[in-house]
Amino acid sequence: MRWICIFGVTIVLAVLCVAGCRDRGGSDDGSLTVCFALQDLETEFWVASHEAITQTLRKKGIRVVERNGNEDANRQLEQIRDAIAQGVDGIVLIPQDGESAVTIVGEANRAGIPIAVFNRPPANRSHPALVVFADNESISEKAMTYMAAEAKKLGGKVKPLIIVGDLGDRNAVARRQGFYNVIEANPDLFEKPIEVPSKWDSTTALANLEAAMQSNSDVGLIFTSSDFLYPQVKAVLESFGKWKPRGEDGHIILGGIDGDTTACRWMRDGYVDATGVQDLYYESEILLEALIAAMEAGEATPEKWMEDPGFALTQANLAERASDMWGCRLQDESADAGQ
Repeated sequence: MRWICIFGVTIVLAVLCVAGCRDRGGSDDGSLTVCFALQDLETEFWVASHEAITQTLRKKGIRVVERNGNEDANRQLEQIRDAIAQGVDGIVLIPQDGESAVTIVGEANRAGIPIAVFNRPPANRSHPALVVFADNESISEKAMTYMAAEAKKLGGKVKPLIIVGDLGDRNAVARRQGFYNVIEANPDLFEKPIEVPSKWDSTTALANLEAAMQSNSDVGLIFTSSDFLYPQVKAVLESFGKWKPRGEDGHIILGGIDGDTTACRWMRDGYVDATGVQDLYYESEILLEALIAAMEAGEATPEKWMEDPGFALTQANLAERASDMWGCRLQDESADAGQ
């Protein structure tokens, strides 16, 4: 039986790996089986990524099976080794972190199995792999550029605040840098930024943002390093009487990065000014195309790093580009299903 094993974040499907895998070379009907082992479900981005990847594979007639790493890098490594032992033909990996990705890619290389890494790139390029990644710095900068233009309309200097992700995550570092690129390019527009640590944890973000707002009631711009923290931003701003839509006195310029359904809804309602969008549909398409091509060509250790430039959905282009943002697409699909 031929296998591809995808390790990533998703919802568990009731599908079990078939025991007694034979040598690679195809199942009885010539189809591929995809073993989808989970890193765990964290945000809507990973749910949407799961949908994009599994739908793409199934449209190609590939069977999908899933496993769950439960956010444990060691467990994920053992799942990879087990998949390799069963004779997998390929691996698609959403790793726990960049360092563990390096280890897992090395395991796949030694076994002569092509591996594709989705959205969380290895910490270095010491081992060949197919990798797709979002240019988080550029995407954040695009959103912040629009927010800076809005800030200029206020007159005078604006006090900015950034909710920072876990700086052990290279994505969080890049998003922070994109924010600061715009701040530093506009020294006459912005005061010294306030940093609010979140560690990618909603409870931590809520507590730290509340404390920051108590000490800095004159904040005029907030950038969240992930859209999943918007509910915490709303809760804090509401408690200070500052959750107001565009055009209303006291509106705080809001923006972030990811492109989830909350960002879409609150952009449409006028509360959020801009969000940087990771084009996960594009990412999944080019990554899977590269992996399947490598398998068909018999490449054991293909190497290619592919960049998603992303884009910023803003109040200026909302009408034209909302359908390009995965969160808006999910929101619209949900609304259609409810009718």
